[in-house]
Amino acid sequence: MQVLQVQLEVGADPAEVSRARRWARSRLAGCGIGVDEPLAETLILLISELVTNAVVHTGCPAELRMLFGEPGVRVEVADVSAQPPARRHADGEDTNGRGLELVSGLADRWGWQPEGAGKRIWCEVDRDAKTDDPADVPLTRC
Repeated sequence: MQVLQVQLEVGADPAEVSRARRWARSRLAGCGIGVDEPLAETLILLISELVTNAVVHTGCPAELRMLFGEPGVRVEVADVSAQPPARRHADGEDTNGRGLELVSGLADRWGWQPEGAGKRIWCEVDRDAKTDDPADVPLTRC
């Protein structure tokens, strides 16, 4: 099975989240996933949440990685904080606390593991689970 891996170093500045989204969109388009496809929209939202969590909660740089293969796309964000991710419950007008709930609801699978002095949070989205046409070009063509 062919797997393509791309990665981006993300600075500790929350403004880096928008750069990560732009970078991810260009990589998705390069692998034949159009920016208006539901799969791309889902992946960009997941990337935004995971990178935001890493940068805001650690105040340190992070590493964003996307792996394209079968059955879909895996997104990983590594940071230097050993503190495990904590799912919170946001009430009503709260502006924080929904990130991991969104990840849990949108991804087909997600989790985290310790890595060195920090951790890596990952999620996976299956290609055919998020598209209308299962005959779409497989991701392994990247």
